[in-house]
Amino acid sequence: MHLLSTLYNASIHAYQTVLRLAAPFHEKARLMVAGRRDWPDQLRNKLAGNTAPIAWFHAASLGEFEQGRPVIEAFRQRFPTYRILLTFFSPSGYEVRKNYSGADYICYLPTDTPANARQFVALVKPRIAFFIKYEFWYNYLRELKAADVPIISFSAIFRARQLFFKPYGGFYRNLLTYFDQVLVQNGESVELLKSIGITRVTLAGDTRFDRVKQVADAKKDIALAAAFKANGNDMPHPLWVIGSAWQADMDVLIPVINQFGKPLKVIIAPHEINDEEIERWRNQLKNKSIRYSEAQSPTFDLSTLESYDVLLIDNIGMLSSLYQYGEFAYVGGAFGKGLHNILEAATFGSPVFFGPNYKRFQEAVDLVRNEAAFPVNNAAELTRCFTRLYDDSAYYNSASWKARYYVERNIGATAKVMEVVENILKRREHRD
Repeated sequence: MHLLSTLYNASIHAYQTVLRLAAPFHEKARLMVAGRRDWPDQLRNKLAGNTAPIAWFHAASLGEFEQGRPVIEAFRQRFPTYRILLTFFSPSGYEVRKNYSGADYICYLPTDTPANARQFVALVKPRIAFFIKYEFWYNYLRELKAADVPIISFSAIFRARQLFFKPYGGFYRNLLTYFDQVLVQNGESVELLKSIGITRVTLAGDTRFDRVKQVADAKKDIALAAAFKANGNDMPHPLWVIGSAWQADMDVLIPVINQFGKPLKVIIAPHEINDEEIERWRNQLKNKSIRYSEAQSPTFDLSTLESYDVLLIDNIGMLSSLYQYGEFAYVGGAFGKGLHNILEAATFGSPVFFGPNYKRFQEAVDLVRNEAAFPVNNAAELTRCFTRLYDDSAYYNSASWKARYYVERNIGATAKVMEVVENILKRREHRD
């Protein structure tokens, strides 16, 4: 185990070196390096004068933060005397949520070296620590355990192919023994953990369902999207909302949109806003298109919006509310590294399409099994699946109901997490 920990630490140091070398040429690397510079002084200044107990929540990125947000907010409500520290690994989380009002202190997680972990835990002195979904940092876990801090992992999900379950995965299995409780999304994860001797496991579900409900309940009215869908004085056309799209998704979608000959409005929200990419897509689309920023211009005549078939979103922050206007959804990412959030669309009863790389996502697997979501490999498959849903109202209504019901019946994971948290903290109070 000593050799493996030495190799682990060497890999962390190597990663730090690569990050610093890449920083001048890569925006994400630059932000990661700059955000961690002089972190002990930054953290010491943030915490100056605090005497309240601290609950530490760590999220890798924005998706994990959104997953953990219902628990953060429930914790604040249940334990108002605590201060909340929120850390991120990635700029895509920190840069978007660095001003999140639900946390008292927000910063990057220092790289997981023995010295950093020791100093971080000594400065923060957390009363309890939470790691959301996939985060397993050896030195932080070891230091927290040495300081007798309760450690909770929630919304975790495990698969047989992960290192924890391999014959040579002893080092990673050992990481799981540091947790006081691992709250998992599904029964398969419970059985896998028990098979390697991890018994402090609770089946709690996925807190993303609670977050999606929060978002849906707080959805914003987007007047321009409503006007685009209303189609003037004519009967509204069906609307297809394409969210978090990458180039690989649009390579499949554009031929389908161009060849679909029936009434249809399309909203396209890229995963990243890139003017050059948006204009390239516009040039490839045969139907008349307009950017959201153009339609917002004071000189634009809103009465002409009905003549446009495609609305391209060139801002961030409104996708989750846009889904309320759609009859259909497509969510990007699954022609690349992995699928983005499909629950935001499903909660509004939209059948969802996506690419083939979806099987790591339990909700996608479940919705596909229930015929409420439809993976496709190419434009021909997408055309066939979309046309059937478009033409067959009974089939569409069934898929729509199943999507909405799936989200509704999986709400409640936050309450289960908080029940475990309350029991752990109550036992600690009695012991201390």
